[in-house]
Amino acid sequence: MKFTAVGFDLDGTLYPNVSFYIRLVPFLLKENRLLRALDKARMQLRNTGAYGGDFYELQARLMGEILNKAPEKVRERTERLIYRGWESHFKKVRLFPRVKETLDAFRKGGIKTGLLSDFPPETKLQNLNLAGCWDAVICSERTGRLKPDPASFLDLAGRMGVPPGEVLYVGNSVSYDVQGAHRAGMKAALVRSRWKKRAVFTAPLSQPDFVFYDYRQLCDYVLN
Repeated sequence: MKFTAVGFDLDGTLYPNVSFYIRLVPFLLKENRLLRALDKARMQLRNTGAYGGDFYELQARLMGEILNKAPEKVRERTERLIYRGWESHFKKVRLFPRVKETLDAFRKGGIKTGLLSDFPPETKLQNLNLAGCWDAVICSERTGRLKPDPASFLDLAGRMGVPPGEVLYVGNSVSYDVQGAHRAGMKAALVRSRWKKRAVFTAPLSQPDFVFYDYRQLCDYVLN
């Protein structure tokens, strides 16, 4: 089919996660409880489905309950150590080969490009030298709906000015990226390592429309 736009996840999709995690080993060992609380709180938010108000306030409250700490202190610590503390590491992270060339080829071919991340992406994109490559950039936290909720995917399509059915969304997670895109009526492409075992996708929403290992394959799939 003809795509008029391609949306992307960021973490683990535009760069290999291992290149980032290696730089975080000391932090992961020191702040394991904080990270586990963040993960549990976000899982609760995903499972809730509908929630309102200040996302970061609610996330901090849930983390505070897990850690038995005051929410305002947990929010400040999370912001300082994770949201701001991790961003500088991206100056040394390498993209997957041919990511930039693929984005340039899409834009030259009249394909709009967008980015949807579950974490604030702007500073990361600057440090990865990808800040000027997008027609739309959004963070699902600011919409109040984490992946795979379709609301953020639909927001991305709206900001790019294209119908969801004409968007191919590219990610590295079946549970969050592939299912979220399909729930929003988009097609989904899954980037995988060459060395990963072939996955078995049992549910219709979990079956990606395209699986690739090299960004040249993605470029050919969209443009040809």
